[in-house]
Amino acid sequence: MSFDIYAAVTDRIIAELEKGQIPWKKPWTGSRAGAISHASGKPYSLLNQMLLMAPGEYVTYKQAQDEGGNVKKGAKAKMVVFWKMLDKPKLNPDGSAITDKDGNALLSNIPFLQYFNVFHLSDCENVAPKWEAPGGEPLPNAAQIDAKASAIFADYLQRSGVSFAESKQDEAFYALGRDMISLPLMEQFTGTAEYYSTAFHEATHSTGHKKRLDRFDPSVVSAAFGSQDYSKEELIAEIGASAILNEIGLETPDSFKNSAAYIQSWLKSLRNDKKLIVSAAGKAEHAIKLILNRA
Repeated sequence: MSFDIYAAVTDRIIAELEKGQIPWKKPWTGSRAGAISHASGKPYSLLNQMLLMAPGEYVTYKQAQDEGGNVKKGAKAKMVVFWKMLDKPKLNPDGSAITDKDGNALLSNIPFLQYFNVFHLSDCENVAPKWEAPGGEPLPNAAQIDAKASAIFADYLQRSGVSFAESKQDEAFYALGRDMISLPLMEQFTGTAEYYSTAFHEATHSTGHKKRLDRFDPSVVSAAFGSQDYSKEELIAEIGASAILNEIGLETPDSFKNSAAYIQSWLKSLRNDKKLIVSAAGKAEHAIKLILNRA
């Protein structure tokens, strides 16, 4: 039986969620605050941040050996996944190749998920770290305006044209038909992180509008609460919010605990579609780049 990468990815994430942990506690941020490649110093993708969990440098077995080091006995490898495009010929219903006017076979690019194994530097001997991760700053406990978060949110609203409203209410939502984000008043939130996590969660939803990333097909727009389509969009939004909070330094234990409680409600749909988390993470990455105004 061939190794099923989709199943392995989903099973690992589900296992962490069921223990009350958040796979995206140190998600992709575009900085060296999370999991990074020992060889290049570059941060891993959002999906791989979720799989690797612990921040710091990761190295392959061969890279450790090439540097005169070794992997400690009993150390367990972590999976890193990546997409590779394969060229496959387009076929007619009868199985014959479809060709152009010159007789050349027409090809389709098919994405194929592959993987390799890495080890955290703490699991290695005689391999010196190359990169330093910046330390975090202490955060206030009360909800208040954060200059950086507010600037990012305001800039996204201006660029995207999404409407924004705050009122004293018991819900937060993105209204697709009105293309509007609606939040409770800031004074209703128990902490700064909770407020901006909610704001960026709804902002991530808004990136799916047809004027932006065009992520909502009719089935998603009319999806029932708890369905796979609904669950996938909620995962995209929560991954997006978590990554942005990490980026701007607003992570707190309480905000992660709240995210864990929210995300765990979608476990059933994750089990029903083993490709769901892989796809959701990729779509969240596009949304994050749009919100942060990155090409």
